[in-house]
Amino acid sequence: SNDMQNKPVVPIFYACDERFMKYAIVSLYSMIANSSPDRRYRVTILNTDIAAGTRERTRALAKDNFEIVFEDVSNYLRSIVHKLPLRDYYSKTTYYRLFIAEMHPEYDKAIYIDSDTIIQKDIAGLYDIEVGDDYYLAACHEQAMVQVPTYGEYVEKCVGIPRHVYFNAGVMLINCRQFRERSVLDRFISVLPEYDFVVTQDEDYLNLICKDHVLFIDQRWNTETFGEIPYPVEEACVLHYIMFNKPWHYADCLHADVYFRYASQTDVYDELIEEQKSYTEQDRKSDEKKYQNLLELAIRESDNENNYLNYINREKRAPDRVQIVKKIEGYEKEGRFDEDVEDDPPSKVLRPEDIDYLHRGIAGRIKTRIAFRAAHRMVDRLIEDKKLIIKEIRGIDNFKNLKSGAVVTCNHFNAFDSFAVQLVYEASEQSDRTFYRVIREGNYTSFPGFYGFLMRYCNTLPLSSDHGTMKKFVQATNRLLRDGNFVLIYPEQGMWWNYRKPRPLKDGAYVLAVKNGVPVLPCFITMKDSDVMGDDGFFVQEYTIHVEPPIYPDGSLKYRDAVTEMRNRNFEVWKEIYEREYQMPLTYTTEKENETEHKKADE
Repeated sequence: SNDMQNKPVVPIFYACDERFMKYAIVSLYSMIANSSPDRRYRVTILNTDIAAGTRERTRALAKDNFEIVFEDVSNYLRSIVHKLPLRDYYSKTTYYRLFIAEMHPEYDKAIYIDSDTIIQKDIAGLYDIEVGDDYYLAACHEQAMVQVPTYGEYVEKCVGIPRHVYFNAGVMLINCRQFRERSVLDRFISVLPEYDFVVTQDEDYLNLICKDHVLFIDQRWNTETFGEIPYPVEEACVLHYIMFNKPWHYADCLHADVYFRYASQTDVYDELIEEQKSYTEQDRKSDEKKYQNLLELAIRESDNENNYLNYINREKRAPDRVQIVKKIEGYEKEGRFDEDVEDDPPSKVLRPEDIDYLHRGIAGRIKTRIAFRAAHRMVDRLIEDKKLIIKEIRGIDNFKNLKSGAVVTCNHFNAFDSFAVQLVYEASEQSDRTFYRVIREGNYTSFPGFYGFLMRYCNTLPLSSDHGTMKKFVQATNRLLRDGNFVLIYPEQGMWWNYRKPRPLKDGAYVLAVKNGVPVLPCFITMKDSDVMGDDGFFVQEYTIHVEPPIYPDGSLKYRDAVTEMRNRNFEVWKEIYEREYQMPLTYTTEKENETEHKKADE
């Protein structure tokens, strides 16, 4: 009908060869059976070799509102062959999903789906998911990586992706516009000759290229027949028979009954049953052997001196940064969260007579003004050169609405992160009150030249290892807070470069807040790889600054309890942001002491 012709289309892509078409037919049949009569769908099957008879047989499934077309990608492949080091040894169809955005400029987004699937709900529900400009695609967690430690270890040690943010590429909602704008295909092509991923191949490449730009969606959209499924199978929108769990090989494969309920309605049913019956003991053994080999391969690649991550670290990344990242990993394992990982210059002790915290003298005030302007020029230049990228500030009203002084807390992962918080203060239009930052003794006494000048005069409050100086520090800070100013304190203490998790907090900031009856304003900065490669061979991080509602001291509690309560609330707020923004649970690698040893000792 004309009416239907005017409806926007839901574009869906399969990539297939002749041999696999019979499984695609079952998948398609289930998709059509559960589609909505009120929507218009177009399935495109990307291929190079599908026989006319097979095409006829597949197109027979089509309906008025459900179109099925075959698209031969041979010409397209020829047009990019000069770029593409295609390898013969594994089926090229796995590449095709990467071509969708370029081959179809008319689509802003499109669904890609593997053929070894059953669709139990309307696929348009997947298409309707909002994928913002931040994301190249929407997908589900790869359960093999989450549930099998060997694979989890492999993606972390070889691909450099945390196991909780590795996606399965068999069901994806591709943000075609972003794919084109960010040249995702070209990035893929440039990584191809650089490294040969052998465990999950194109899925590894995709995860590598799309790192930090994947919108994780409800697992029900890609329920893998693997391990634990935490909901009834009826709730799965898509069932995905991954790895060797194929119902056409194994009658006892997980949820094979669901598969055959649909297959029995199609004209490939007899072939599938025949295939299952003729699957020999030898075939089963071979599957088991292949699974074993894959696990062993993952273990070998994890420890391989020349695996991708090691190669990148050796060839492309600044050795001192790589060392720092390794050191952070070690410190996290040992639970040394508050220690610094970077070596600062040896520092002089700051004595009480060395510092006037409140810069009461006229010279001090003038130097502060100069330092401030100089610091601002520096920050502007960092932003211009894309060395500091602030994507957005969320919750600025929480700062704007403060009626009193406050202790501002923030996670500490970069030498410039205090400038990011400074920009938040400026955006809050609270200019009648001043923004101070607490710094370490060494930063105040040991930096030479321009940085030293900034550290001494840019409204900084240095800590000290000298008892008398600390008394002066506390008096000055108390006074500043009571006068309505803002003081930035890093409650984690040490700076861990580009470390994304919140670390355990120290009491200092909360002691000051409780003593002076002022709130803590918790800020937490989350980051993503930007498209800008830094001089050190790491992507420059793009910051989102989260300003949360202030936490007020609880007047009904005893002083110590009030401090602890504030600190815990601050941590909870950070944890919540971390888990929401990175879409993974907050866990640490810190090794608990071996419990069996304790048991033995007790006996």
